[in-house]
Amino acid sequence: MLIRELSIPDSYEITPRQFRDDRGVFLEWYRFDKLSEVVGHPLDLRQANTSVSRRGALRGIHFADVPAGQAKYVTASQGAVLDFVIDIRVGSPTFGEWDSVLLDSVDRRAVYLAEGLGHAFVALTEDATVSYLVSDVFNAPREHGINPLDPAIGLVFPPEAGELLLSTKDTDAPGLIEAAEAGLLPTWDVVRAHYAFLSEKSN
Repeated sequence: MLIRELSIPDSYEITPRQFRDDRGVFLEWYRFDKLSEVVGHPLDLRQANTSVSRRGALRGIHFADVPAGQAKYVTASQGAVLDFVIDIRVGSPTFGEWDSVLLDSVDRRAVYLAEGLGHAFVALTEDATVSYLVSDVFNAPREHGINPLDPAIGLVFPPEAGELLLSTKDTDAPGLIEAAEAGLLPTWDVVRAHYAFLSEKSN
């Protein structure tokens, strides 16, 4: 597999090799050892999630308190989504910036994002099925959101998404600056210390 770091530090695009024959296709969509080589520590899997979305469904921007945070490894097993990684780490050189990767059932790419990064995706097809492996179980009091339509972030949605569909929870979430002023966002120093701790623990 090919692993490429995105423009947001500590996030990666993973493109697997696909092996096709007259029976179909085989691929490895997750390899803990290959990922660990670039991240600096293995992904400690605690939970696996799947969501099925209508075209236009926009989920996120979501994140969890650090520590422990929630690293994610995301792929689409059916249909297509545009996956967004948003840097919400106060003090980061790319704070407020974002990158995106098309996840679909053709190239079967995946995205890894470290703890402390914001995550969102928009479904580009009907019944877009997204599965993600995460480093910690869901813990409601430690989970937060940022409004994905916040102009201060400026996510760009492709025309294939059509009319956007959002939950009330996401539309009621604060904007990036409001969340920062409320002390909800992780800081660059705290997440760097957490990444270093994970690397040391794995050695």
